[in-house]
Amino acid sequence: MVVDCHCHLDERMLKTDELIERMERAGVDRNAIIATVVDPLPETPPVLINMLHFLLRRSYLRDMGKMFCANLTDDGGINILGKTYTIYSDPDNKSVFDAVKSYPDKFYGWVFVNPRGKNDPIQEIQKWIDTPGCVGIKAHPFWHRYPPAELLPVAEMAVRLKKPLLIHVGFKEHGDFMILSDRFPELKLLLAHAGFPCYGDTWKIIKERKNICVDLSATAYVGEKIARDVVAYLGADRCFYGTDGPYGPCTPDEKYDYGYLKRRIEKLFPDEKTKSMILGENFMRFAGI
Repeated sequence: MVVDCHCHLDERMLKTDELIERMERAGVDRNAIIATVVDPLPETPPVLINMLHFLLRRSYLRDMGKMFCANLTDDGGINILGKTYTIYSDPDNKSVFDAVKSYPDKFYGWVFVNPRGKNDPIQEIQKWIDTPGCVGIKAHPFWHRYPPAELLPVAEMAVRLKKPLLIHVGFKEHGDFMILSDRFPELKLLLAHAGFPCYGDTWKIIKERKNICVDLSATAYVGEKIARDVVAYLGADRCFYGTDGPYGPCTPDEKYDYGYLKRRIEKLFPDEKTKSMILGENFMRFAGI
């Protein structure tokens, strides 16, 4: 079973039937989808991606790297390559679970919460958590601009429900996720994008925390070297395949190249056991599927 543990549903960029067709073409059996959190984004030029990875992996240059990816605006958006894109305070979970209900053999779903949004996170979880196919809870302290400590009630509920929490952390106060693990050691915590933005520094912190894993999603955040290094450091059993689609490299029709990151995993980790663990076994075990 090949499972993409991190993919966004955005009909403006890739319609649901197109996503399913590209999943089938790529050999992906299931997709854990997340509501989109932002206006459609352009593909990031590879030269900027390489520069970003170089800066973020070096603690003494990380503040410079922050300038490339944390251009958050006062009105709640983000500036990328000179254009501002709206960040949604309350991503549309209904669209996700409508798709999960319509295609139960293709999709799982994450409940997206924001403690600073209009929707109460606990009520939002209660609204969707019993939907067949719901795999866990997603939060984005980076773009929604809050310290992870504000997710403590969410973490407590995740533990009670025995569901994982997928979290995209940010810089400094927006990246202090260890308070969640310290308070709830049994919490199954999944760090998006190989532990962006601190990478190796984060890996050292979580090395002995077996309940904390990482996904390898997003070309903008995870290059080949980062993917190889985190698997080597944490172990293949704690690293999960994800895409972060539909954001990233495109096919000639200018739509997301859904198979790109799966092909990269297969190239980087040709050992059959390692490959099968990363491509699906790990996440299925972690999520209790």
